[in-house]
Formats: sequence, structure tokens, C-alpha cells
Amino acid sequence: MAERSTAAVDVADNSGDEPLTAQADQSTADGVANNRERDTDSDEAQGSSTSEESGKASPPELHSGHKLARRYRLEECVTRLDGFSSWRAVDEKLRRAVGVHLLPADHPRARSVLAAARSSALLGDPRFVQVLDAVEDNDLVYVVHEWLPDATELTALLASGPLDAYDAYQMVSQVASAMAAAHREGLAHLRLSPNAVLRTSTGQWRIRGLAVNAALRGISSDTPQRTDTEAIGALLYATLTQRWPYESDAHGLAGLPKDIGLIPPDQVRAGIHRGLSELAMRALANDGATASRHESPCTTPEELVKAIGEMPRIRPPEPAYTAPPQYQRTAYQQGAYGRPAPHPGVTQPVPTPPPPLQSRTGKALKWSVSALLIAALGLGSWQLADALMERGGKADDQNQTQTTDGNDKNDEQTKPAKPISVQAAQEYVASGGAQAPGDVANTYDGDASTFWRTKKYNEGPKLAPYKPGVGIVYDLGSPQDVSTASVALRYTGDHTTVHLYATDSLSPSTGVDGMKEIASATTTGTSLTAKASKPVKTRYVLLWMTDVPNAPSDGYSGAGYKQAITDVTFKG
Repeated sequence: MAERSTAAVDVADNSGDEPLTAQADQSTADGVANNRERDTDSDEAQGSSTSEESGKASPPELHSGHKLARRYRLEECVTRLDGFSSWRAVDEKLRRAVGVHLLPADHPRARSVLAAARSSALLGDPRFVQVLDAVEDNDLVYVVHEWLPDATELTALLASGPLDAYDAYQMVSQVASAMAAAHREGLAHLRLSPNAVLRTSTGQWRIRGLAVNAALRGISSDTPQRTDTEAIGALLYATLTQRWPYESDAHGLAGLPKDIGLIPPDQVRAGIHRGLSELAMRALANDGATASRHESPCTTPEELVKAIGEMPRIRPPEPAYTAPPQYQRTAYQQGAYGRPAPHPGVTQPVPTPPPPLQSRTGKALKWSVSALLIAALGLGSWQLADALMERGGKADDQNQTQTTDGNDKNDEQTKPAKPISVQAAQEYVASGGAQAPGDVANTYDGDASTFWRTKKYNEGPKLAPYKPGVGIVYDLGSPQDVSTASVALRYTGDHTTVHLYATDSLSPSTGVDGMKEIASATTTGTSLTAKASKPVKTRYVLLWMTDVPNAPSDGYSGAGYKQAITDVTFKG
């Protein structure tokens, strides 16, 4: 397999597999089947799923630190599902992060996974997260792929709101053209979702899991091109409206209202680009909803690319220019310090400076003042030298007593910490699905009755290894000295553990391991204070929760390991 120098982001998803247009089975209080992470918005499969009811192999018993081929060191398990597991690992030969899918060699889907991985690797299209290796080693099959540390899932981007018309246009253009190229080579994705589409720091859109994700779950389709085209339409619909185009909620997005059917994006939100709205409807399987617009549906990625090419090109928005504020001279600089404010409309006379001392008496006075100054300087220098010599003679006196004036200005005085206001916030998703991105603002609205909550987990208190943690990135508006964070919580019990990290943006370019830790704290109650040993200057602070308590059932979720944050206050 060709080696790539960049690294990859493919996190296998935890939810069940079902057609894109189907509704998820509601088998528990949270609306999902019994997985360790109770998450309704992880992923929905596309196409028809084939399930092996018998002979399912159990995933091999591996752990962090295990090496594959004496080269790939497993670091963190991000998914364990349906007989396979997915890991973040390190390629010790090339010293870079990689992703690894693992499953037993006797797994019913091992052969198809190897075939899909090798076919995907041969494509070599940089618009897809690349497969680097696909190996069968004794009783183990593993697939190694890129890990992209600078990429952000579309799920995380939509957590803060819909994309603007230009970003949505770039996404659908790049994804559609990439999938058209893949289908020309006989490859389909069948699991395109907001979790499978990534935007890099340079603005390029990339797709992960081509063929492999579907093979891992045994998904196939009689109409793969239609399945992928419909999925692209759903992605465009979500970027324009921040809503999932079906009645069920998914991927951290709310579904459409019940019993109204699929309505165009420009009827969901005002101000949506008309051409993109029509394009999304043409790509979706919408039971003739496009007929009213007299547009033929797009049933393949090639047809979608052609329809995009016929649209007027959407240009990026002009950068907003803000004129710098006019320089204001202070009253002192203007020579008005200490004078009363003039009345409106009254011109103030400019005072005439006094004449210089040019007379004989004036000159004598200037010489006298100069002589006194010279004498004072000489006397002061002599006294200072005498004091220094006397202090030097007493330096060895161990019985010397030194007194300090209580009003000494050099005494250190503790400055009271001042609150720092939060300007914006966004949920941080390291792997898997989001928790409650729409409720992030409840943590700094000053209302103790509102909150942001995690999903319910079946095991705990520690969320790892299935999920490294959950948290929120706060924007303080400008770089601030952060020393303390006070967190009000909803649930008591066990051990709630919170870490504070300084990061670079609302969508951090590095993982938690690459951030600077400010402070951490653990509590069993409903309040927690994390205090730094030394203030850290940063604009963005990640509140990262790695342990949650076992809380009883309430009106929001059943009993299990979970936590909710009602208020967060930062001080510096």
C-alpha cells in the first residue's frame, strides 16, 4: 500500500445500521439499542444492511500499547462494535498517528473488509482518507488508514449553526465530484453522513471510510449510486438548515416536524440560497417533491456534478472591513487637564504663557536654584554612600532584627479574581457523536434551571476507552489570564472529574493531548472549582469531562452514568 504522510480521522460509529430514509428502532428510554454509549445521533447506515445472525466473532482482546507487525502501537480504542474495534494508533516507523480497524480473521465480514480496503487504497484519490495498509496476520485482520489531526467533522461544524452558502456550495461540489470519481472505478460508500465528511484547516473537504465502513457493517445496496446521491442531498440539506431531512433526529441534528413530509430547505429557514435548496431536493429521494419545481431528480453523483456545474458560481463572502477607531487625544495631552469643561458654542481663549526670566534678578534666581540643586545632589550621594558602607559592615551580624512597616508598598497583596464573561461556546467532539450541541449556551446564561447534559452511558465513572471524554470550548472574546473555573452540576455521586485546557479556537486544531492543561478537579457533589497553580493566558478554554457519576432516572434519560452542567464561571 502506498504510504501517506498525513494522518487520519476515521472513527467507527456506535449506532445501529439502517437505511437512510428509515427510522431508528426505539428500544430504550433514550431511543437507541443497548450500546455502551446511548447516542441517537451517531450514524445512520445507507443502503440495505445484511446482518449475520449466527457465527458472529468476538473482537480480539487487545489493549493500549499492543503492537501490530512490530510497527503500529495501539493508543486509544474509539469504537468497539459488532465484532470489530477501531483504534487511534502510532506508526512507530514513520512516527505519525494512524487509525486502525481490527477484527478476527474468522469474522464473517473479514474477507469483504480486506477486499474493500485494498480496492479503496488502489483509488489513490486525495479527496478520500487514504487506506495505508490492509493485512491478514494469523488470526487477525486489520486495516490502517490516515489520521487527520487538523480536520473537523461536519457534525461538529453544524453544532454551532448552518454553514453559509459558499461553504455549503464547496462541500457539495467537492463531495459530489469525489464520489463520482469513486463510482467510475466501481467503488461506493453507502455510509455517507456528517460523521464521514471532514473539513481540513485549509478548507478542503475529505471523505472517510470509502467502501470500508460499509464492509465492516455488512451493508450493501442494489442501487449504490442512488444511495450515495441521496446521502449527498441529505448532507447539503443539513448544512443549509441545521436539520436532518427526515422525521428522526440524527447526528446531533433535529429531524423535521412530524407529518409534514420533506419540505425544501428554503421553507425551513429564511434566506437560504434558492439554487442550493433546489439542488438538495433534486438529490434526495423525495417522492416527487421536485415535480413542483419542474426539475428532474439527480440519481447518480455524475448527474449531481452536472447540475452543480449548471448553477451560477457562488463566490466567497467579501471580508468585512472595519474602520479603525479615530485616535482620540486625552484631555491631558490636549492641555485641558484640570480645567472646567467649556460651554457648547463658547470659544475658550488660549492662555498666554508667562514671559521667561530675562531680567538680571531672574538670572540671579536661576543661578541660585541651580547651586542649591547641585549641593542637594552632593549631600544625598554622600549620605547614600555612608549608609551602604554601614550596612556592609553589619552584613555578618546574625542577631540583627529587621522590622517591616505594615504599610510597605512592596508587600505582595492578593488581587481578587475577577469574573470573565463568555462570548461564545461550542461542543467539542473528540470521537463518536455529539452530546447536546444545541444546549451549550445554557451553561453560561446565568439561569440555574437550564443545562447542557451528556448522553447516558452503561458503564463508568470513566468514559474511556470507548469515549475519551466530553466537553465544551468557551470563547472568552480575547486572551485572558484564566486562573479558576467554577462549575455547577446537576447530578451528585461517584466522581465527576473536569479538566481545563487552553486551546486555539472553538474548533481546536489539535487533540486534547496537544493542549496545555490549566487545572483539574474532582467532586462528588453538585459544585466543582478547578483552580490553576498559575494563571494561563488564553482566549479559548476547553472544559473536558472524563468521569461522570451514576445518576438515577429523570425526565430526560434513564438511570446510568451521566452528568449535566448548569453554569460555568471563569475568573482571572
